[in-house]
Amino acid sequence: MTGVSLLLVLVAAFFHATWNVLAKRADAGGAEFVWLFGVLSVAIYLPVAVVVLLVSHPVLGAAQIGFIAGSGTIHTCYYTFLQRGYKEGDLSLVYPLARGTGPMLATAAAVLFFGEHPTRLALAGAACVCVGVFMIGSAGRHGRVGTAIVFGLVTGSIIATYTLWDKHAVSSLAIPAVLLDWGANVVRSAWLTPFASRRRSNVREVWRRHRREAIGVAILSPLAYILVLVALAHSEVSYIAPAREVSILIGTVLGIRVLKEEALGVRIAGAVAIVAGVVCLALG
Repeated sequence: MTGVSLLLVLVAAFFHATWNVLAKRADAGGAEFVWLFGVLSVAIYLPVAVVVLLVSHPVLGAAQIGFIAGSGTIHTCYYTFLQRGYKEGDLSLVYPLARGTGPMLATAAAVLFFGEHPTRLALAGAACVCVGVFMIGSAGRHGRVGTAIVFGLVTGSIIATYTLWDKHAVSSLAIPAVLLDWGANVVRSAWLTPFASRRRSNVREVWRRHRREAIGVAILSPLAYILVLVALAHSEVSYIAPAREVSILIGTVLGIRVLKEEALGVRIAGAVAIVAGVVCLALG
């Protein structure tokens, strides 16, 4: 992994943890909240997408359009399951499970299907990250633990899926990161529009109660993922996917400071394991 890629991933981790705190605050918003910040993201990043389109002149054939549509569909499932998970359980449970399962599966699949060969030190770092994630997830008070765990694990499998899918899109198909993410947001908004149109009163209520959170997620979620996509275009999945999990450390601090969650020793130990894993990834 290059130094630039690692820097992009670390900055993205901060944005990612922040928007997840905002999403947790709006956990009762459900799919209506997902639709709201999706539509806002499309509007906010439209000028950027147009500039990239005009400047880079990317090839947008059937394969590229198909992968953009597929990415939007996968991300629709991701955001919906994640938001439902936050409704059922704590950020400190759902977020670590989702973010921990994703890189483990993505790294394994990258080795099997993409022929990647991470070093032993990098694999040890990935293992440290995942162990730390699950240590954090096991600590503290949680809501409906069983249901929340299921949604966290399902979300993690979706993360692994879109990581590999989008890696192919930005590296093999050369789709610019901004266009891939913006197009995926368009597709996601289109998928959820029929649902939102049938629940207009709910949408208005979610907007009234959580407009700040919706705007925050609309800005930070695409920004975080665009940075990750740029890193994916220049580095292997088996390095990028686990390194993203430093967001767990940031999320732990935000959970303690902002959401007033318990600062248990095991949670801090898990955060330290994640930092050690990221260092191993960088050196590997």
